[in-house]
Amino acid sequence: MPDPRDQSPPLSSRVPLRVPRVDLGQVIRDAAEGRFPAADGEFSRSAPWVPGVEAAVALTGHAVMVVDEEITDGDLAALGVHGFGGAHDPRVTVALAGEGPVNVLDVLLVGRGTGRGGPLVHRPDLAETDRAAHAGEWRDQVDVYGLPDRASSALATLSLGIGGLPEVGIQAEGGAADVLLEGILGRLPAGEVLVASVTPGNARSLRFFLRHGFVPLGSEQLWKPSRRRPVL
Repeated sequence: MPDPRDQSPPLSSRVPLRVPRVDLGQVIRDAAEGRFPAADGEFSRSAPWVPGVEAAVALTGHAVMVVDEEITDGDLAALGVHGFGGAHDPRVTVALAGEGPVNVLDVLLVGRGTGRGGPLVHRPDLAETDRAAHAGEWRDQVDVYGLPDRASSALATLSLGIGGLPEVGIQAEGGAADVLLEGILGRLPAGEVLVASVTPGNARSLRFFLRHGFVPLGSEQLWKPSRRRPVL
């Protein structure tokens, strides 16, 4: 398969005066159905789904920048943002994040709810764990679930994550992880999109989600901006 980056040079010099605005959640839902944005090397923009959290999302040959409107289309173009990898240039991320924290670059995967229910229960006693705290830092409306056995520390978070879509996080070993993910999928209506963010180097986790039917759509990086204008 040809590499889209070989088809055109970076596009910052020919970005339109107004970059298209899109709904990132809908872009992800469409991509999950096989309807990806055109691999045109361009980028579009979406409003932040959580106040104070921004992102760059890259799909094949197209990027979606989730950045406050104080950063103009021209600012993004001048930084070198484009759909052939420019959205994830570390220099772009650092410029947009300023002194704020930057999350790791993740693979963006999606699965589907089953509506089958399951054995999971709310586990507020696990809400202070590292996994739950991480979800609370970057997502919204975080619910923590676990097994009925209170001796088990295995947990799953279900929250409003990237693009305002349901997002799952798992902290468990062995068979408990399978039960947790199946339980989260069971809590969602059949066919509902569920997002998972997995660090590429965590091959075990990546294989786990692939085994459960999740498919990769692209990549994502989040940050919490603390910057001063101008960004250049």
